[in-house]
Amino acid sequence: MNCKMATAQHSRAILIASIYILLSASFSRNIVSCSTVVTLGANVICNNIPGLVTKQRSICNTRPDAMVSIGQGAEQALAECEHQFKNMRWNCSLRSSNVSSLQLGTNLRVGSREAGFALSIRSAGISHGITQACSSGTLQGCGCDKEKQEGEWSEGGWQWGGCSADIEYGNEFARLFVDAEESKRTPRSLMNLHNNRAGRKLLRKLVEIECKCLGPSGSCAVKSCWTKLPIFRRVGETLMKRYYRAKKVQPVQLLKHRQSLKLYRTRRNSEDAKPGRADLVFLDDSPNYCDYNPTVGSLGTHNRQCNRSSAGADGCQRLCCGRGYNTHEYTRTWQCDCKFHWCCHVTCKECQEKTEVYNCK
Repeated sequence: MNCKMATAQHSRAILIASIYILLSASFSRNIVSCSTVVTLGANVICNNIPGLVTKQRSICNTRPDAMVSIGQGAEQALAECEHQFKNMRWNCSLRSSNVSSLQLGTNLRVGSREAGFALSIRSAGISHGITQACSSGTLQGCGCDKEKQEGEWSEGGWQWGGCSADIEYGNEFARLFVDAEESKRTPRSLMNLHNNRAGRKLLRKLVEIECKCLGPSGSCAVKSCWTKLPIFRRVGETLMKRYYRAKKVQPVQLLKHRQSLKLYRTRRNSEDAKPGRADLVFLDDSPNYCDYNPTVGSLGTHNRQCNRSSAGADGCQRLCCGRGYNTHEYTRTWQCDCKFHWCCHVTCKECQEKTEVYNCK
């Protein structure tokens, strides 16, 4: 590959990464050396992405193409988090604050169950993005799962074929990038690492097997199968169930290893002292998220739209925290009952509908 082609590919990867990570950057065109152009471009981007630690910047500088997939995965995780919490007091929103999707979860200073959910879905989202890029051939250095060789027979009586998602590669890359934030062994760091791993572990568990019949006349005497990533909505829905069952933990200093901390459940017994690897865990009780408090990651519920007839989390009484709500009436007008007359005109009636919208005070 010549210098011009390599420069174009890397510049394009870096530019896309800057879009997904909500960053603007300009590139110098008056560079003589191909490697200098590539290096300068990566440095310009990586040194300006908010929230990256040293190890993450190193990954960004050496693999700018992977930052595209990381950014896509983080954005996907944020969108799913917002979907799952759209009717709750804490709605996972980062849009109104100067925080990128890469900081999802780390922006919450309180070690709450919401932070646990956000960390786990971000980790799963980044792994999903990397694995998907490998399967589609858009990421260098990876591809289909090499463990599942085409033509080899499985224990289920079918043979491997197609391009299986290399979830192990995606999970390992995500682990290196996401877990790099936790350099100190503090209680919060242990909590973050546990939830990061829980998200990746869930993604591996939800990987699906898809098959194609190869027998004569469409029969399934012989099947060719491959693994594929689940739709991310399924990841969000499963993590939401685990959010409600999240375990409160506390750090315990091990007597034999004075420098070692482990997380244990606050309600311990001989059989179930440690949290399971698949559990989401949290250290602190959640704040009420009623009022604006950036310290705890709360945007408050002022002016949030609520459902007056609901007794659930989206109901005006609960969502507005007892402050009451304002009622706004709107009239929607549109053309209806349209009829075509030969020849050649259309007549319509005018329909109206009055609606009420309720917003928290």
